[in-house]
Amino acid sequence: MEIWDILDKQGNKTYKTIVRGEELKEGEYHLVVHIWIMNSKGEFLIQRRADALKLMPGMWAATGGSVIAGEDSKTAALREVKEELGIDINADNIHKIWRVTRKHNLADVWFVKEDVNIEDLELLEEEVSHAKWVAKEELKSMVTKGEFHNYGAEYFRKLYEYAGKN
Repeated sequence: MEIWDILDKQGNKTYKTIVRGEELKEGEYHLVVHIWIMNSKGEFLIQRRADALKLMPGMWAATGGSVIAGEDSKTAALREVKEELGIDINADNIHKIWRVTRKHNLADVWFVKEDVNIEDLELLEEEVSHAKWVAKEELKSMVTKGEFHNYGAEYFRKLYEYAGKN
């Protein structure tokens, strides 16, 4: 059973919690994290979600997940990368680049530059079926074809702009 802190639209804790799967009320949000890993070649590490997942089964997406009650966003980002891919990211190298407000969640988008060998990944099979490096153009193509989850034009514009500076 996963428990989430309930936040207001500004991301402040309401000091209430909810069990994953329960309905959030109007004006209630939970925090999620997206983690983008880019190598020194400018490629993004993406993952294919397991077919058995309820949300976006079999879809390519960024690494990410929900922030657990009592956890902060950065701790959750580091935990998700470790759980899903088996990678220990240096906390000093990961940076939050923005927050997206959705219907019932706030998504903190994190970025890290790290060269990771695909063969060294330890995928959490219940959540991740594959991982691969893709260039920006391939990622754009996958989004257009519906193979990669479309987080929205503004989301990708900000990601590519930030990645281009790093």
